Formats: sequence, C-alpha cells, structure tokens
Amino acid sequence: MTRIADIAPLPKPILRAEQIVKQYPGTTALKGVYFNVYPGKVNVLIGENGAGKSTLMKILAGVEQPTSGRRLLRSEAIEIASPRDGLAHGIGIIYQELSLFPNLSVSENIFMAREMVSGVGVVRHKAQDDITRQLMTRLEQPIAPRTLVEDLRIGQQQLVEIARALAEDVSILIMDEPTSALSNAEADILLRIIAELTAQGVAIVYISHKLDECLQIGDVFTVLRDGHLIAEAPAHEVDLAWIVEKMSGRSAEGMFHKQVRVTGEPVLEVENLSLPRAHGGGFLVDDVSFTLQVGEIVGIYGLMGAGRTELLECLFGMQPNARGSIRLGGRPIDNLRIDQRIRAGLALVPEDRQLLGLVQNLSVSKNITLASLKRFIQGLALSRKQERQEVQRLIEALAIKVADARQPITTLSGGNQQKVVIAKSLLTQPTVLMMDEPTRGIDVGAKSDIFNIMNDLADEGLGVLFVSSELKEVVAMADRALVMARGRLVATFAGDAITEQNLADASVSVPSANPPERP
Repeated sequence: MTRIADIAPLPKPILRAEQIVKQYPGTTALKGVYFNVYPGKVNVLIGENGAGKSTLMKILAGVEQPTSGRRLLRSEAIEIASPRDGLAHGIGIIYQELSLFPNLSVSENIFMAREMVSGVGVVRHKAQDDITRQLMTRLEQPIAPRTLVEDLRIGQQQLVEIARALAEDVSILIMDEPTSALSNAEADILLRIIAELTAQGVAIVYISHKLDECLQIGDVFTVLRDGHLIAEAPAHEVDLAWIVEKMSGRSAEGMFHKQVRVTGEPVLEVENLSLPRAHGGGFLVDDVSFTLQVGEIVGIYGLMGAGRTELLECLFGMQPNARGSIRLGGRPIDNLRIDQRIRAGLALVPEDRQLLGLVQNLSVSKNITLASLKRFIQGLALSRKQERQEVQRLIEALAIKVADARQPITTLSGGNQQKVVIAKSLLTQPTVLMMDEPTRGIDVGAKSDIFNIMNDLADEGLGVLFVSSELKEVVAMADRALVMARGRLVATFAGDAITEQNLADASVSVPSANPPERP
C-alpha cells in the first residue's frame, strides 16, 4: 500500500501511526496503516464498518496494542500501554458505544477513577458537582450533577460521555461517532465546542458516518478500507462523491433509491394512542392516530423528545400505562403482552442495539434465534439442524458478513450487528416490522444494505414503520412520512410532498390535533 505524502499547508503531525498491523484470531483488522493527526485540526477518519477505524483509535489511545508498527508523539516513538497511559500522553477518547455506569450519578461517572479527594482521602463531592455543572452548562444541558445516568435518555447519556472527555486536559481528543445519538440542536452544540478546542490547538480525531457533518467541520480526511489506508487529503480536495468512492469503491449515485409500490389494506391501525408522563403531568405520546398498509414503508420524523421512540414502545407493549386502540391485521392487540404481540406479528428493531437488541456474550447464531426458540422445539429438545438452516438462510438473505455463525456477536461490525438484530426480528415471522433509528452508527454502504432490506420486505408484503433523525433517509425511503412534535402527530406527507423542508418546518410547529394528510 502506497504511503500518502505529507500535505504542505498542514502543520507537522502531533501524533502519527506508522505501519500499524493488528491481528486477531482468524482476521487481520489493520494492514500496515499510516495515520497522521494534525494539531489544531479536525482530522476526519472515515471508512465502512469493519474498515478498522475503531481498532486504530483504540491502539492510539492505549486500549489495544498493535501486533506491529509504532506510534510517534511529537516525532518521538512512544509506548501507550493502557488508556490511563494514553491520558498521561494527552490522548483522550470518546467511545462509539457508551461506557457509563447507569446506577451512578452524572458527576460520579465524569470523575470515575479520578475522583477529587481531600487530604484524608474523602471524595470532594461538592467540588465534583461544581465542575460537572460547569461542563453541562457548556454543553447547554440542564442536567443536575446528582441525576442518575439511567434516568437520562440516550442522547443525554452521550453528552455525559462527551463531558467526561472534556474534563480531561488533553491535547488530542478522539471522538468515535459522538453525535450518533444526538439531536440536531445537540450536535450543533458539540460542533461549536469542537471549533473552540481546535482554536486552542487541540487535535480532534473525528469518526462519523454522517458525511455531511464531516464535510462541514473536517480539515483533513483519511480513508480506510478493509484495514488498508486508501487516501489522505485536505478538506478543499474532498466532496461527498470523493468520500463515497474512496470508502466503498462505488459511485455515490444510485446507492439510495425510492421504489414505487402498490400498497394493500391497512395492517396496523392506531387510534388515540397516548402515554402520560410519569412525573409532571402531560403526555409523552398525545392522542396519536395513523394507519400502516400492507407493503408500505412509513417514516416517522421529529426532533429529539418528540415522542417517536415512546410511540414504538407503546405499540410494542413496553409501556404498560399507554392507552388507545391498536389493531394488527384487524385484531386488537393493545391488551396483549410483548410476547403475545410478537406472536401476533409485530416486531421491533430497537434504537440501542447493544443494550436492547443483542446479548453480548452470545454468538451470532444464538442472537438470531433468541426470540424464536419455540420454532425449533421437537419433542423435548431443540432441533439444532433446523436452527442452523434458518440462521444460514437469514445470513445469506441479509448478506451478513460473518465467517462462522458461532463466532461472538462482538466480532461483527456495527452494520452487521444491526443486520443480526433485523434477522432476529424477521425470524419471528412478523407482518409489521418497526425499526427505531435503523442506520444509527453505521456507514453509508451498510445504510444502503439496510434500505435495500426494507424495500425487499415491503415488496414481500410487510408493513415497515421506521424512525429516523436523518431527513435524507425519510425522504429517500418513506412512502408516507409522519412528523411528531411534543408527543403529537403534527403532519403527514405523501409522495412529492415528502421533502426535507416540509419535514423540518413541521417538526418545529406547534402541535394541535392530528392533521389531515398533505398530498
């Protein structure tokens, strides 16, 4: 693999990886990679899932050790034996998957393993709370320091993870998918903080599958593909077509397309669905009514806190206080348990695949069959042969990249893990598949695969209901688009009326009643 020459206008790298190789049993994740980190710049690292981005970042931060190669800090070769050692060298990291303790407070999480203690060894909680309050103010979040992390929504938890990194005095900050769970407003706040940090000379290493975001803030772009360095270029030489071609080897044109479908009778009918808040009055879901037809893809858009996830949870039976009428295939299901709704034909791919979609210590195969074990019972035992056949059928149908179905789920890339969650749902033989942020944290190629799966399922007669924070995804995929704000359904668009402008305008409107569809 050819080395990329240094770019004249850029400063000398503060951190450099040279000929990094990382081997795991049965696979080589990094194959002689070079990577430069420039001070005071946003160093964007991009590549498809499985390209080696997170592995390289873990090596730079001391979480993993390279099989061979070296790391240089200010032109001097260094050893980084652990994350604590990385911090000692001024290297901090925000991980893609949350690493918080849900049963501890925000303040306790931020100061975990580096508590402020008095001379007699007593933790100075007030001092920690004061700093935590300052950090949350900087992030424009009205979150009290003593709030338990488990009481925060996932976007707020992501901001706590970011606050923990900001509390460190680092000269290099690695951000792995930092905005994947954030609303647009929260992401804008983070981008402003990144600008402040780079102005102070901090080097940011930024990994994101939100390519528009990368183009907005990136100074230098480095692309990995299949463990190889493909390209490094300054921002003025980079556009969306360049990124897609370098990271996937394919043209950006035609990766996403909307199909024209003929839909059937209503398969899911929702009337006056509401979910009261646990505290403070009001509703998380407020008198929502809509239908989903056979073979139809309906997208749900709204800002963070609009009630989109809560709506899917109500439909799936995860919110026992929900009230309203839900009919699936003409049959009432609002009084059924979750397992009964699954048997009736409803399936959910949750937003947080790590926490709610997968069991981390099980294999790919066991994760796929977990919700459908009764299908394989013959007599008093499971039919392993039938189980293997069904797993292999879904692996091939969804193009899951896995060497062996028995390998741990944690060895798969994010996009392939998401496909496993979809496979688990499809094995329950649903008539309606609900997907909450199905492309969160996966690359453009994997997104294309997920969208193709959604199109295929709709063509086979499934009703598909999906939530997305990405306007482009809703416009590209939805036959109809529902917009929510403050728990209410505020607009419904179909056909050519599904535009980014219409969706964005409706999402900030004042809720009144369920509106008529706009053709």
